[in-house]
Amino acid sequence: MTAVTGPRAQDARYWLASHRGPILAAALFLAMFAVFVTEHPAGLSGNVVNTAANKGALLALVAVAQTIPVLTAGLDLSVGSVFVMTNCLASTVVTGTPREVGLGVALVVVVGVACGALNGLVVVVGRLQPIIATLATGAMYQGIALWLRPAPGGEIDEDFADFVTGSLGDVIPFSIVVLIAAVVVIWVPYRRSVLGRAAYAIGSSEQAAYMSGVPIARAKFLAYVLAGLFAALAGLLLTCVTYSGEANALLGGSYTLSSIAAVVVGGTSLYGGSGGAIGTIFGAFVLRTIGDLLFVFDIDPLSQPLFLGVVLLISVSLGSFRLLRVKKRLDLYR
Repeated sequence: MTAVTGPRAQDARYWLASHRGPILAAALFLAMFAVFVTEHPAGLSGNVVNTAANKGALLALVAVAQTIPVLTAGLDLSVGSVFVMTNCLASTVVTGTPREVGLGVALVVVVGVACGALNGLVVVVGRLQPIIATLATGAMYQGIALWLRPAPGGEIDEDFADFVTGSLGDVIPFSIVVLIAAVVVIWVPYRRSVLGRAAYAIGSSEQAAYMSGVPIARAKFLAYVLAGLFAALAGLLLTCVTYSGEANALLGGSYTLSSIAAVVVGGTSLYGGSGGAIGTIFGAFVLRTIGDLLFVFDIDPLSQPLFLGVVLLISVSLGSFRLLRVKKRLDLYR
């Protein structure tokens, strides 16, 4: 009996090529994390894993927020500002009785969605370049953050914060559960929806998508709305980690830059049309683990921003160099 392996082998090669970014990012993260826990004085302890998970989940949520507009060949420079603003808001309203805490969490999420909706309206209705539009709205959100928190402070319900930043059964960090739930509940249905597929079509060729009857305006609008939602979830998690809020423009800018780098490391094309949230999440954990490795190898704290900046520059540059070699979109899968 002769087995027909040709088509199957070709399908397998195509699958591996189309998922090359996430696979490489996952492998790199596992290798780096293994080195980190080996060199860490506490080893593979629950506290070490939980702390690393909380830091990685923060960047991962912001990076997923960046990924969705990038799929449409856009770029959201306001994700860091929404992240900081919702942190300041959460430190004000997520406190009190369980009912008040629940309403506060809902308000933070709604505000994040509203910020994303404003971005989408400016880009779609105003027909401005996403970089310019979100740079302007990001400045607005940073101003609101300063209005909410002129000085660092605030509070959050301790039971809620401890639960979100703790572990399930002292084994699984709850922040990872939140991240997985966000992917399963939000990203996966979006990826399979008409507007999700439309986002990929727009990123591949907006003109061809328009000629094919793809709902371009609705797809772009939803992309920025979801970006605001994920950024708000990150801001809420930051409040749970720090128990306070701070209108830190440097923090917002750092997370915006890191989110772009995580997108590239995770295999998403800056031209749009290919990639996804899973690779971005692993890319975010790779970047966070780099910072942890600098710590365990006792690199001078004053030099760490330099090392991280070089890594971010190389990450973004590698993605750009690859795009310069692409003649056709199908080349991305070769």
